[in-house]
Amino acid sequence: MQAAKGAILAASVALIALAGCAGDKEPTLMNVASSTSGPDEFAIVPPKALQMPEDLAALPEPTPGGSSRTDVTPHEDAIVALGGRVPTTVGVPASEGALVAAAARKGTASGIRQTLATEDLQYRRDNDGRLLERLFNVNVYFKAYRPYALDQQAELARWRDRGVATPSAPPPQPGE
Repeated sequence: MQAAKGAILAASVALIALAGCAGDKEPTLMNVASSTSGPDEFAIVPPKALQMPEDLAALPEPTPGGSSRTDVTPHEDAIVALGGRVPTTVGVPASEGALVAAAARKGTASGIRQTLATEDLQYRRDNDGRLLERLFNVNVYFKAYRPYALDQQAELARWRDRGVATPSAPPPQPGE
């Protein structure tokens, strides 16, 4: 009896394996081979021609993440190939100069990210959760900052009551 079960199992496995070799064009559960050639990764950015150096011993050491001698600007080439425009300015665009000036009108702190991360960690330690939250090291981030959360609907109503246009918000519903 045990031998018959083994033979049936072996025959089933062989049948499934043979069904997987079928030459169907459509992928099925038994035939997962792709019917297309798939995307061509080299069609996105065409490769530049390779050049043979005059002296192989004079080649520089490879620098991982560094630039290539044949493809000097790969990121810019990819942006152009995907239909984008390569930024021509470095730094703050002129259209955002007023915003940056207003934000920096009282000075800027050079280590602000580290300072805020330290203050945030200290605040969460001082306002940590209940015993089980501390025992199981559960994040109490949302509980710690709940008093500072903004009620979106109340804030929208406050601005609308003052007559300020809110074009990005949904229009007011009847009765609001």
